Amino acid sequence: MGFKCGIVGLPNVGKSTLFNALTASKNAEAANFPFCTIDPNIGIVDVIDERLDKLTILSNSKKKIYANITFVDIAGLVKGASKGEGLGNKFLSHIREVDAIIHLVRCFESNKVTHVNSKINPVEDLETIKTEIILSDLDIIQKKLEKGKKKLLAEKEIKILEDKLKQLNGGNEIIAKDKDEEKFLVTLGLLSIKPKIIVCNVDEESFTKGNSFTENIKKNYSGEKVVTICADIEDQIMGLDINERETFMREIGLNKTGLNQLIKEGYELLNLDTFFTSGPEESRAWTVRKNTLAPKAASVIHTDFEKNFIRAETVTCNDFIKYGSTEKCKENGKLRIEGKDYIVKDGDVLYFRVNP
Repeated sequence: MGFKCGIVGLPNVGKSTLFNALTASKNAEAANFPFCTIDPNIGIVDVIDERLDKLTILSNSKKKIYANITFVDIAGLVKGASKGEGLGNKFLSHIREVDAIIHLVRCFESNKVTHVNSKINPVEDLETIKTEIILSDLDIIQKKLEKGKKKLLAEKEIKILEDKLKQLNGGNEIIAKDKDEEKFLVTLGLLSIKPKIIVCNVDEESFTKGNSFTENIKKNYSGEKVVTICADIEDQIMGLDINERETFMREIGLNKTGLNQLIKEGYELLNLDTFFTSGPEESRAWTVRKNTLAPKAASVIHTDFEKNFIRAETVTCNDFIKYGSTEKCKENGKLRIEGKDYIVKDGDVLYFRVNP
């Protein structure tokens, strides 16, 4: 599985510029007027992993297949979106389809780029987005609890919805108490339950140390994941070839790109791990949730593998790289035979034995 991130925010905060940089494309129109993005732009990006690069060389694989992440550039949201203002209904329908939300906020002054509210206040911008998402969720839950539809719900489900209604009416986003509650709420297409990353889009002068806008965001959203990037610089970087990128980044003091930061934060946010398969035909990275059992991990490769699972032959990526192959790992006592109750770890190199 890969995961899908929706880039959301008010109009003209740099969503399309960031999307173009992240996906190394020019698919998203970036213009100085609201709603230049109407239909969502979608880009699939490889998650570059040095571990996979090394496995491919050691196994002399014909193919190398990275895991991937999908970015979706969604139309700008404005106040009243939950009631259909601007492109609100489209915005809300597109955001329901993503696994995580990147809240992009403008943290720079510029006379060249207009702001929909005529002033730069990223905290206020985030509150606008939060309010519209809460209002949308309120509408969904209220409709679910209408007299006729209530009859289709179990008593436990009614209690959950009534509890979440109180949370939303208090101006708070939904928090699930446990996995069962989360599973039920996700089926309703609620937005505020989705994990999120706040991305501060700054100017070139502020990208290393931030500015008063980013400090204010961190102060007001101390419990959230916050990443600071300069979308314009990211766009410049992705327009260069690999060698030029490294030189340019070194010159401006940038250790890693915004894409790498977002992937790292996204994996942590969604509790994702990577395991590998490696052989002469291909070396490949696969993405699973943390604490996934071996049979379920096998099903990511092929759905039949889960029910036909026998065992998993397992070595750590570090051991594979150290000894050079599964056979050498076995000779040195590093190959493990794991059963159905084995929890896959990040960096495992697995070979699944299944019934034909």
